[in-house]
Amino acid sequence: MTQQPAGDGFGPDLVEVFGPSQQDGGPELVQLLTPEGERVHHPEFDLDFSAEQVRGFYRDMVLTRRIDVEATALQRHGELGIWAQLLGQEAAQIGAGRALRPQDFVFPTYREHGVAWCKGVDPLDLLGLFRGVDQGRWDPAENNFGLYTIVIGAQTLHATGYAMGMQRDGVVGTGDPDRDAAVIAHFGDGASSQGDVNEAFIFAASYNAPVVFFCQNNQWAISEPIERQTRIPLYQRALGFGFPGVRVDGNDVLATYAVTQAALQRARDGQGPTFVEAYTYRMGAHTTTDDPTRYRLSDDLERWKLKDPIARVEVYLRRNGLADDEFIASVQAEADDLGARLRDGCKALPDPSPLSIFDHVYTEMTEELEQQRAGFEAYLESFEGARA
Repeated sequence: MTQQPAGDGFGPDLVEVFGPSQQDGGPELVQLLTPEGERVHHPEFDLDFSAEQVRGFYRDMVLTRRIDVEATALQRHGELGIWAQLLGQEAAQIGAGRALRPQDFVFPTYREHGVAWCKGVDPLDLLGLFRGVDQGRWDPAENNFGLYTIVIGAQTLHATGYAMGMQRDGVVGTGDPDRDAAVIAHFGDGASSQGDVNEAFIFAASYNAPVVFFCQNNQWAISEPIERQTRIPLYQRALGFGFPGVRVDGNDVLATYAVTQAALQRARDGQGPTFVEAYTYRMGAHTTTDDPTRYRLSDDLERWKLKDPIARVEVYLRRNGLADDEFIASVQAEADDLGARLRDGCKALPDPSPLSIFDHVYTEMTEELEQQRAGFEAYLESFEGARA
């Protein structure tokens, strides 16, 4: 038995360390909407959702999936160098993204396309990065959404440091909902094995930093299953660092929203970090360079298709008379328009000057870098008709 910190509102006092049931998320999985679209309740994480709010979640997930589908197709047609798919993880990302307040700051991995959507980042800006025409063209300060982090787990340290800065800026625990802020750091189950992530946990716990560690446990660290990384549920690792953890059904957008909202509010109130494990599944490949058929069974994929995050919300909306064919068709039409814009916009993205790679290395260009730039410029000019 593992003792949970008392009085956090995160799970019962005692949580059984389970064995075989881990495959289905275990008995402590927070869920508000079943795979069959049935609304259920939870003693600690229950919220009232308006019809408009649930329809908004549905729209967000459909459009986010369309971004993913179009980007994958663009990569297959040679328009993108690579793409990190999120298929199946829409609920985890939209639930977490919509729980944020404008003043909260996000530190993403390279897969948080749904969270980027929630924070108002243009999907074309994401495509520019994967097309290789820029290094991330959105302004992190404009949307409080950091640039994508390719180094596995490094963003958790960035997030913790930023959260500690918020403490010193006096925007934590003031009681003003328009002022108090928190940070959320996204990472995957594979990143949880990285030293950077564990160091971030130590700093966050030691300094009571207002940060939510949001782990999308999609069962695979590229080709390595979760069983190779841990002998206990990931969220229980938080106990060893001295802060609470909770496991939520990552295919349930309602539950993910409720749990993330509670964790963010706890951070804003000055109560420190929380570990949220969104238990989900990566329906696609790790990236478009990956072939998941080489290491996972088709039976697992088929079983998780029955837990599709979008399908369960649609069933719930229809069953309760909250949406009809006209609404579903309107969302699909919007997705079609978005897809067309992404296809045309991606191909129209301008190629950068080869010399622009030198522009953002340092605030002020060093003498050595200036010499390298001059040498590269001379090399480019050596080609007939070449332009830098």
